[in-house]
Amino acid sequence: MTELTRRVAVVGAGKMGETLIQGMLDGGVPQSAIVATAAHQERLDLIAERFGVATTLDNREAVKNAEILLLCVKPQVAERVLAQVHDSISEGTVLVSILASVTTGYLERRLTPGTSVIRAMPNTPTRVGAGMTALCAGKTASDDDVSYVQRLFEPMGRTLVTDEKHMDAITGLSASGPAFLYIVIEALADGGVKAGLPRQVAIDLAAQTCLGAAAMVNETGSHPALLKDEVTTPAGCTVDGILKLEEGGLRVTLIKAIVEAAARAGELVTDD
Repeated sequence: MTELTRRVAVVGAGKMGETLIQGMLDGGVPQSAIVATAAHQERLDLIAERFGVATTLDNREAVKNAEILLLCVKPQVAERVLAQVHDSISEGTVLVSILASVTTGYLERRLTPGTSVIRAMPNTPTRVGAGMTALCAGKTASDDDVSYVQRLFEPMGRTLVTDEKHMDAITGLSASGPAFLYIVIEALADGGVKAGLPRQVAIDLAAQTCLGAAAMVNETGSHPALLKDEVTTPAGCTVDGILKLEEGGLRVTLIKAIVEAAARAGELVTDD
């Protein structure tokens, strides 16, 4: 297997950029192969101290020798940053964008024709190696490019390669989903406290219960409804709890949350 030695420029080393740096280092990318940029020197000092990678305030300088350009800025400034670095991107560089709403076509039209573009949508659990990252390729990205980028993200959790038409829905489900589940965990813990548990005990139980349930879905391959039925014994306490969830509209509310987040993900940047 080819070593992960391509030079990587992380343009916009905010929270997710920092997470990706950590993940790449954990996956075997050498410190010397990574350079990071940010808007403020204080942020770069923190990145340099924490990870031992090169840093610069100059996006053009960072991109100049990069083989992989990880674009991690806010979607609203993508056009300005692309115009800034356009002439510094070397032939053969693969641009990997984690920007919600910004399509591969949008990026390709603002780059030198033939530049390989791959869109990635990681979520915040990548920070603890339990993330989910979806990838889709632009018109000129090769299978080798996609395979290499997939290997960059694999140390941070699971990956999948998909069609771009699914990316807004993936953003609503996978990228926004952790926030919804944190509310679920908090609510479960509140229920435990109401039932008499100490707060931290309730949080620990709620978090591990969600982790375990997710692992059951992933590792058994069973439909969540079948796994639910295994817990729901006749005339037992679980079915009473499920009745209250259905009365409260939890299922419909979560569906609506995903649909709304997905719709918003397609509106952040207008693709002309």
